[in-house]
Amino acid sequence: MLYNLGMTKVSTAVARKQFSDVVNRAFYAKERVALTRYGHTLAAIVPAEDLELLEAMEDRIDADDARQVLADMKAKGEKPIPWAKVKKRLGL
Repeated sequence: MLYNLGMTKVSTAVARKQFSDVVNRAFYAKERVALTRYGHTLAAIVPAEDLELLEAMEDRIDADDARQVLADMKAKGEKPIPWAKVKKRLGL
């Protein structure tokens, strides 16, 4: 699926008045719309596929980081703290 690589900028005031149009542009045209106020980007409305990809990338990075921490612990002869013990220490 091809995506618009640029990002359209729309002020929050315009986006509020044309909310359905902005959402439709993200959904149907796969357009990324940056919401701005006084020229500063505050947030974005993006196609759901973009959000899913971002979340998958974050999950992959988190998993890679966790594997690295476990490898470092193993190299140092450390053992992970059991989840039940962590919850108890935190009062959960």
